[in-house]
Amino acid sequence: MANEATIAPLDENNLRLLAGVRPDGWKNPAPAPRYNMVVIGAGTAGLVTAAGAAGLGAKVALIERDMMGGDCLNFGCVPSKALIVAARVAASARDAQRFGVIVPEVRVDFPAVMARMRAIRADLAKLDSAARFKSLGVDVFRGEARFTSRDSIEVQGATLHFKRATVATGARATAPPIPGLTDAGFLTNETVFNLTELPRRMVVIGAGPLGCELAQAFHRLGAQVTLLEAMPQILTREDQDAAKIVESALIRDGIRIVVNAKIVRVEKRGAEKVFSLVTDAGPEEIATDEILIGAGRAPNVEGLNLEAAGIEYDRERGIKVNDYLQTANPHVYAIGDVASPYKFTHVADEQARIAIRNALFFGRAKASALIIPWCTYTDPEIAHVGMYQHEAEKKGIRVASFVQELAEADRAVLDGETDGFAKVLVEQGSDKILGATIVASHAGDLISEVTTAMKAGLGLGAIANVIHPYPTQAAAIKKAGDAYNRTRLTPFAKSLFSRWFAWTR
Repeated sequence: MANEATIAPLDENNLRLLAGVRPDGWKNPAPAPRYNMVVIGAGTAGLVTAAGAAGLGAKVALIERDMMGGDCLNFGCVPSKALIVAARVAASARDAQRFGVIVPEVRVDFPAVMARMRAIRADLAKLDSAARFKSLGVDVFRGEARFTSRDSIEVQGATLHFKRATVATGARATAPPIPGLTDAGFLTNETVFNLTELPRRMVVIGAGPLGCELAQAFHRLGAQVTLLEAMPQILTREDQDAAKIVESALIRDGIRIVVNAKIVRVEKRGAEKVFSLVTDAGPEEIATDEILIGAGRAPNVEGLNLEAAGIEYDRERGIKVNDYLQTANPHVYAIGDVASPYKFTHVADEQARIAIRNALFFGRAKASALIIPWCTYTDPEIAHVGMYQHEAEKKGIRVASFVQELAEADRAVLDGETDGFAKVLVEQGSDKILGATIVASHAGDLISEVTTAMKAGLGLGAIANVIHPYPTQAAAIKKAGDAYNRTRLTPFAKSLFSRWFAWTR
């Protein structure tokens, strides 16, 4: 089959993975006369759509040209977080002495780290496997899908007629147009997890979430890492104060960060790959053993013959959809990375639920109504939900910011994790939460409290009234709520209270 991803090494665990998500000898079923829903793409968005629709009794077909599970299982969340946790353990062991724990020698067995990742990935693959979805009543087709009309799709010579269809083909890693890069060779998120030996030196291009996460992980596992970023700071999308804390943490780990980096070319010199670049300090060369591309994604729209279905798309931004996730063909929906600017697994999941409601039950659920949190899994993590201050101000919304430093949260002090904060933005004059940013060791877990409050329409004052166990780092969010409540005690109110207390003494 064309465009199949390369999985290596072909050990027991990767063979188990492929047996589930790309089974050899799979026989496509005979197509039904007509499907309630045909789903193209078996990543998170497509799998949730197919399972949900079939579970409701719809006749569903699912088409996948390569590996079931998509990026999340095979090249994204699952393998990357397995590496990140191993790297955290190594860093904690090296740092143990400040807690009074002596670890004589910390040695990372990189092949064993990768073997553990492959084993976990293979274990989780059964949930996304072709066999499981067949057992759910879904007709699973392997092959390239292409629209042949506004209500039909062809796969492996068979024609599938549908009442509704959903395109969930995701996105793929792309490389920047740097002279010599292709000839030198590079890794992306789709190939880096095939490594079995740790590179001695690695250059990571792009200091976005993926670049920062993997740069820190590989450095903590023992590689010498240089992180190159064209912009003036890392994690440019994030709150500037938050990004600075993570940048300091990466530098403290020993990663060299070069911002405002203009890469002129890359060339192969023997076994080395040599970067020629211009930095704030002037021209320089950096030699490395491996290059990892940590930025750049392109939607998978090629080969689908979208024109035959009347579907509008852009090769850079993906398929164009309205707020109900409908394409220009109202019978076809597009969800996940192929159509959304928010390229997160949890967003793909939620968009799949919207597509099911709107496509099968004439629902009017809107993607714009989603309150979307996200997290960058560096150490410390950055988690965010809602608006940033500059976004609110651009919309003419006056904001008040309540910041609680982790250094003032007892549990963070006890954990030795005081570099961070909880920042909550509210609309000035009320406690309506507009957004929040948390920098903490497990910020991704903490942000859900704020997300829940926003979804339920609860204000920051309500969070202050929630009892939090002591000691926890989540108390920082409660303290931000307490700070808001103190603003309600105006000088006039305080004078009234003083008179009351004087009168009642």
